[in-house]
Amino acid sequence: MDASDSAAVVVAVASSVAVVVLLYAVASLTRSVREMRSVVRQFHDEAMPVVIEMRAAMDQANSELERVDSLLDTAESVSATVDKGTRLAYLAFSNPVIKTMAIASGTGQAARRLRRRKNGTR
Repeated sequence: MDASDSAAVVVAVASSVAVVVLLYAVASLTRSVREMRSVVRQFHDEAMPVVIEMRAAMDQANSELERVDSLLDTAESVSATVDKGTRLAYLAFSNPVIKTMAIASGTGQAARRLRRRKNGTR
């Protein structure tokens, strides 16, 4: 056996070892990919019901928010109506009340003056 035969044997052995190492690495990666698929499938199976529940809760919350928005609009409308009614009542009653108070005050002063004159004092 000469040097080229020895080199060919060494290359063949090294190649065989490299093929065995690569086959082991491929087998290990295949096993890891299978485990990863299993975990992803399990996560999907567990997460989907939670996502569906969250979607239902979000839809319910949106409908409740719309309802509350409608109630706030109604309350705002009622408040505006009451405010207008209060202004009208003020305008309607303020002038007669002021006049009545003025008449009562004037009548009181006149009565006091008449009593003083009746008693002889000025």
